[in-house]
Amino acid sequence: MKKIALFVFNGDPMCFIHVLLNALDMQAKGYAPKVVIEGAAVKLIPELVKTDNPLNGLWQKNLAAGLSEGVCKACSTKLGTLEAAKEQGLALLDDMSGHPSMAGYRDQGFEIITF
Repeated sequence: MKKIALFVFNGDPMCFIHVLLNALDMQAKGYAPKVVIEGAAVKLIPELVKTDNPLNGLWQKNLAAGLSEGVCKACSTKLGTLEAAKEQGLALLDDMSGHPSMAGYRDQGFEIITF
């Protein structure tokens, strides 16, 4: 099974929707995708759980499918969304000076795609 780490840095909801759609599509086609939320994208975390948010349904599907790897601890701290990430039970990724390490994913056999 091909492992793919989808690192999303872009905080634009129109970009994030494509990450969520691709993660679900990859899983349906036999891949093992993981979504890593980094950079400005962490600002979306508190909004994703709001039922009136257009991304909520896809976010819930991704969570239910186990596709969310977690969120950058440093970025969510800096941008004020750390508590929202904790409330959602998201893993805090911090193995590279507070950020998720791409090299760590490569070492585990993941292909990395950035958004």
